[in-house]
This record gives sequence, C-alpha cells and structure tokens, in this order.
Amino acid sequence: MSVDFETAVFNSLPADKGLYMPTFFPQIDKEMMSEWGKKSLSEIAFDMAYALLKDDISAEDLKAIIDEATNFDAPLHQLENDVFVLELFHGPSLAFKDFGGRFMSRIMAHFLKREQKEIQILVATSGDTGGAVALGFLNVPGIKVTILYPKGKVSLIQELQLTTNGNNIEAIAIDGTFDDCQALVKKAFHDEELNGKLNLTSANSINISRLIPQMFYYANTYAKLKDQFEELIFVTPSGNFGNIAAGMMAWKMGLPISRFIAATNSNDIVPEFLETGIYNARPSVQTLANAMDVGDPSNFVRILDLFDDQLPELKAMLTSYAYHDDEIKRAISEVYKTKDYVVCPHMATGCLAVVTDKMLHPNLEKTAYVVLATAHPCKFPDVFSELGIEIEEPEQVKEMYQKEKISLAMGNSFEEFKAFLMK
Repeated sequence: MSVDFETAVFNSLPADKGLYMPTFFPQIDKEMMSEWGKKSLSEIAFDMAYALLKDDISAEDLKAIIDEATNFDAPLHQLENDVFVLELFHGPSLAFKDFGGRFMSRIMAHFLKREQKEIQILVATSGDTGGAVALGFLNVPGIKVTILYPKGKVSLIQELQLTTNGNNIEAIAIDGTFDDCQALVKKAFHDEELNGKLNLTSANSINISRLIPQMFYYANTYAKLKDQFEELIFVTPSGNFGNIAAGMMAWKMGLPISRFIAATNSNDIVPEFLETGIYNARPSVQTLANAMDVGDPSNFVRILDLFDDQLPELKAMLTSYAYHDDEIKRAISEVYKTKDYVVCPHMATGCLAVVTDKMLHPNLEKTAYVVLATAHPCKFPDVFSELGIEIEEPEQVKEMYQKEKISLAMGNSFEEFKAFLMK
C-alpha cells in the first residue's frame, strides 16, 4: 500500500514490517547535472530532494530546510591520483549521520508545526547515529528522543554525545549488542499498546527521511569530479547499509556511478551473501570499527528491492570486502605513515577495500575511487593511543568533557523497555 511522505516519516515501519521506499525514482535532468559544477552542496541537494519530494513539500519550505540542515561542508581530500577521501565529519556530531539527523529533524518539525502534535522518537545506535540524532533533534519543539546504545560498546566521545544533552534527549545503556537495541526498537513499533499511547517514530536509517539527505553528498562529489574522471566508484564503510543504500537511490535517479564497494569489518554478512547467495544473519561481534558492528543490516532489504531481488544484477553493481581488527590497525598506520593523513577505523576498511579492488581490477582507466570518511578520528582515542598517533580534538569535544553524563542502565528485555516507555 502506498502512503504519502509524511506518513512514511512518522510511521517509520509499515504494518507489514518491511521498510518504506519511493514508489518510483524520478530521473535527474542531465542538463541540470551538467551545471552542478557551478553549484553549492545545498543547491545540488535541493535539486535532488525537490525531484523526489515536490508533491509533498513546497519548494520554498524545502529550500529552507535544506539550507539549515546542510550548513557545513563535505570536502574532498586527495590521497592518490585516483583515490579521494570524502570527509563527512564536519557537522556538529563529527559524523556523516549529521546529514540525515539534521534533515530529518527539520522535516519532522515542519510537519509537526502544521499539525500541532507531539511525537516520541526511538533510536538504536552502534556509535554515531545517536550523537547525530541527539544534536539534530536537541530542543526541537514537540519531539522527545530516547536513544538505546550497547553498554560498553561505544567510544567515550560517542557516549558523551548521547548522554550530556538533557532537555528532550534521554539515553539508555542496554546490556547487550547493537542488534539487541535495534530489536527492542523494532518490537516497540509493532506493539499495539505502546502505539496506542505514544506517537512513536524512528530516527534510525530504517526511516526513509534519513536516507534521502545522504544522497546529497554522492551528487555533490560527482559534481566535483565529473570533469576529471569518466568513472566513479564509491567505497562506503557499511554497518546497517543505510549510507550505501542512499548512494544507490541516487544512482537509481540517474547519478552516473559505475560501482559501489561496501567495506565491512568482521561482521561480514553481506560479503558472504554476495559470494554464496545465502543471507546468514547472526549476532554481531565487537570490533574497532564499532559503528559497523551489525549482524543483520536492516537496510540491505532496500538494496535488494532496488535490484528486484536479482542477485546477478546486484553483484554487477555492488562489491563487498571484509577486514579484521589487525588489518584495520595496519591500514591506519600505513595511511598515516605514507600519506600523513589520519583515518578512523571505519574509513580504514574503505582504504583496504581500494587496495583489494585495484588488485582485482588492475587496468581501470579514468576511474576515481571515493572513500567515504564517515567519522572524525577523535571519536576513537584508544585506537590511536595504541598506535602512537596523536589526534587533535575539535573544540566541541573538549567542551563535552565538562558536562555531566546521564544515562539509564537497562537489560535487553522488551518487557522492561516497554514498562519504561509506558511510564
């Protein structure tokens, strides 16, 4: 059953327990794309968003939302002649999810202002989502946010970003994994009693409004590189697979992308699936790249939907490689030593994937690899301390150390979580 965009944003999960997707993907005008080299990130973002949402939000309102949500840059850093880093950590929470969090909060506020109602957001985080959502929704009228994170499995800075906000943001440390947190959130959305009492919605990447703004920086990167290279390969560190699903949605709208590479850690469910054709969801394992510690990536069903569940067509467009912690640490050290550039554990998997892919495709010409740097390295101080690499902390991080950390400890029982929400 089709619904309008507002319904998809606030319901998050359809009644059939699937995920919302656009019913069709309008094609970006090629003449418009040819002019993107002269446009800013926010102008390109508007072109993408308006093509998709023009029946749901006026051009004036959408432009105001995008201008406010994307008021920071996503610069490219050249590592090699044909390898670029897309730095997505220049927003408030120092992670790529600022694009989704800020856009979603303003979209919701736009609809809420019109309808004069209040909502309760539930979000599970393996690291960076929570910080982006907390800062994106902080003090937004009519919205209360509850963030679930796995106790002891996020970095100190990530935890501070979740637990030092107060006001309309509350954090719960769950005794379990990210998958446990995500399962609690999903069960809450399908619980009739809870939904009868609360206006529940999600800010995870299961919410389609999180993915739409993540298309913007793929388009902006194409605009910057289109005159230098004929082919673009995007290398995306992937956990819940929302970021790469967004890139594929942009491709579906006509953005000229040759291929996607999903770089993963020891949670190698998708690389295994692409090799064997068998999707074997399993409990996640903890790694240095903790934001990718996902054993059953929710957004992979969206990727399958984009390809009508046709594995050969999917494999032609998507490659995926997995790397262990020892390889990640070596990659961080190697990039720092040879390029004088610091990469976080997630981006390190992307750098490794470029090396692997070049070995398998040695004769690519006029092709650029773009590795998405999804988080600022300062979020992972223990890793860099072990490797003897000093990280300069941004000012907003230093300020967080002075704030009180407030969180509630809870087991992974749904009954306990439900009782907490009902109160």
